[in-house]
Amino acid sequence: MKRIIIMAGLTCFLHAVNAQQVLRMDEIKVAIERNHPSLKMLDAEARSMNEAAKGAYSWMPPELGAGFYMTPYNPEKWKVMDGQPGMGAVMLSGLQMFPSKKKQDAEYAFMNAQSSVELQKKAMLENELLYTARKNYYDWIVLEKKLKVLDENERLLNFMMQSAEIRYKNGLGKINAYYKAKAAIATVGNMKLMLSNEISQKRIMINTVMNRDVATSFSIDSNYEWVGFNSDMFTNTALMDQRSDIKVINKNIEVNKLERVAELAKLKPEFGIKYDHMMGWAKQPWLFSAMVMMKLPLAKWSSKMNKAKAESLVWQNEALVNQQQMIVNEAGGMAVSALSELELKKKQMNLYEQQIIPALRKNFQTMQLGYEQNTEELFELFDAWEALNMTQMDYFDQLQKALQMQAELMKILEIK
Repeated sequence: MKRIIIMAGLTCFLHAVNAQQVLRMDEIKVAIERNHPSLKMLDAEARSMNEAAKGAYSWMPPELGAGFYMTPYNPEKWKVMDGQPGMGAVMLSGLQMFPSKKKQDAEYAFMNAQSSVELQKKAMLENELLYTARKNYYDWIVLEKKLKVLDENERLLNFMMQSAEIRYKNGLGKINAYYKAKAAIATVGNMKLMLSNEISQKRIMINTVMNRDVATSFSIDSNYEWVGFNSDMFTNTALMDQRSDIKVINKNIEVNKLERVAELAKLKPEFGIKYDHMMGWAKQPWLFSAMVMMKLPLAKWSSKMNKAKAESLVWQNEALVNQQQMIVNEAGGMAVSALSELELKKKQMNLYEQQIIPALRKNFQTMQLGYEQNTEELFELFDAWEALNMTQMDYFDQLQKALQMQAELMKILEIK
């Protein structure tokens, strides 16, 4: 019995420790890179392509044959007649073509390079997953801050109600603002429920991108840092160097070039050897035939497909170059717009932090002091609280939008 109690206690303790786990964004990033199945899938596909590329150095299978050679339909002529040997023979035949080394090298280079596209796609997908995690993480930070303010508001409203009840019973105050405060407490409770539910949703999303049980409990570090963006990050050159989708296109261009080389290499001649062995009967001598074979795929009527494919790859690359430019222009515009909005939000928050909220908090504290000294009414104190509360919530909304803009910029610039 004692052992069961100890085990139960340890289980509860471990559960409590696990529930108190604090995850930072860096730890979430590592978990995503290590555990997400989509990233593992792209690794496996890249490995698959590398393994398939090894087949580029295979030879054509040998061709073997056996049968009659120059044998008359009339079996009577197979025999010796009047001292003349019979006609016909049994022939064994073999053919082996030798592949072009340049063709094999070109095919291997093309097939092996395809895996680099999948690996670059992995970086692009990882950036998307990190953006999802970071955006939910930032939202969670703001929700936690809102909950702390609501807890304080609940305490203040309870104080107002208790004070109003005492004053009303002693004939020192009116009851008209009492019910407003009571309704406000219920509203605060409702908001806390909504925010707690939103936090649960954020936890589920983060657990999902980490590829673990969505019910896993953890908390986050509510501290955040502003990333120092500058105009040099938004130049075309910087975006070309940073963005993985641009690098995917670069890899596709390289693969197309290698495929074009491989297609043109198929036009090179290939050589082989053919050997025939004839075993004659009825005094016929044994004969052989040895020939060097050559394929001529560069003939006009047999090279059209390869040349057409090579030409189409040139135009595919032309399209990809234009696609690159389109992405760079679009990303640059989005980044500049997001940075402008982020800077605006920071200026607005600075006004909230330095002037608006301190002034409203001072106003509330003055009203609270006057209420405690019986020089102010409850409804005036409630109005001062309401103005402060709404302004604080507006401030947190601006903070949330600013952090979302930062997450968007980090996604565009692929800052990990």
